[in-house]
Amino acid sequence: MVPGATEAARSGAPFVETAVDYDAILLAGFGGPEGQDDVIPFLRNVTRGRGIPEERLEEVAVHYRHHGGVSPINDQNRELKAALEAELASRGIDLPVIWGNRNWDPYLRDAVQEAHDRGYRKLIAIATSAYSSFSSCRQYREDFAIALDETGLEGKIEIDKVRQFFDHPGFVTPFIEGVGDALAKIVQDVRDIDLATEVKILFATHSIPSTDAVRSGPAERNFGEGGAYAAQHLAVAEVVMAAVQQELAIDQNVPWELVYQSRSGPPSMPWLEPDINDVIEELPATGTRAVVIVPLGFMSDHMEVLWDLDNEATESATDAGLYSLRVPTPGTHHEFVKGLVDLVLERRDGVPVSERPAMTDLGPWYDVCRPGCCENVRAGFKPALAGIAP
Repeated sequence: MVPGATEAARSGAPFVETAVDYDAILLAGFGGPEGQDDVIPFLRNVTRGRGIPEERLEEVAVHYRHHGGVSPINDQNRELKAALEAELASRGIDLPVIWGNRNWDPYLRDAVQEAHDRGYRKLIAIATSAYSSFSSCRQYREDFAIALDETGLEGKIEIDKVRQFFDHPGFVTPFIEGVGDALAKIVQDVRDIDLATEVKILFATHSIPSTDAVRSGPAERNFGEGGAYAAQHLAVAEVVMAAVQQELAIDQNVPWELVYQSRSGPPSMPWLEPDINDVIEELPATGTRAVVIVPLGFMSDHMEVLWDLDNEATESATDAGLYSLRVPTPGTHHEFVKGLVDLVLERRDGVPVSERPAMTDLGPWYDVCRPGCCENVRAGFKPALAGIAP
């Protein structure tokens, strides 16, 4: 039922509680250009099959060219790989980490081929995205299937994938720390500010087409128009705010909202809203004096964070006369790296679902993606690993 899976996951049970002797970890990244000449070819890879005109690619290319044509995401994944290796070594765990990307060198097909050449046959994958949607989960699973096909290694290498980790303590804890630090700094820097009426917390994530959002997660969970994607973000934001208010002993609720960024589709196609810049523009009229921007949808400070938040959203806040702070992403925070290793060990050791940590009522999420989960209605179903076909 589950193509390309290890024997423990092949039956399609939502949670795998059988130990698996994995050979290596496959760290699956998005990829990014490493120089000016790479920018347009990279963007063509990202948008292949979507009919995006060259002039639109040139508009987006400005973001990368502003940083010398180099996306920060590759160095961040190199740092994450090194941090994972150090954490594994500190625990005496002999699992090599092999890194491959969806859209740029090193490609996933190269990583899979490397794994085979080094004698590895059972891989446990970590995709560098915490939430459920086509682009943040299923597309990675499709990429695994493509990699096996392109290398001719189907049937020779098995690939499982750790669960989506949006509510794992390792992912959530850095945001709790970041929001708490930001609020403490606002109290220090902004005279006589009232956190309950003059501060707004904006939890930001990448917008996606509404048709993709409604199909994110298993259909039988009935998450509504925003699907599992929106529900997961909202649930994590609630956990973060509850923890921060308890730690800072804040008697009143600090206002917060889930907002979206980085929309790239045509105006005729509905995407998740509201846009972060539109929300910031309206804040002064409500008496808000300070805004905290929380990149809740992101693991590291890649281009959507550096440009869309640190540049555009921060500029919007400045134009609106607001004091603004942007919270760090998990990056290589020790709790995050430790949490990723814990997720690998869940599958290696077959940890019972009742013993797995989850900070929201939505989790722990599934080990094996459910039938039809996170369909892309524009492209249709393609072969995908780590989930029940289709």
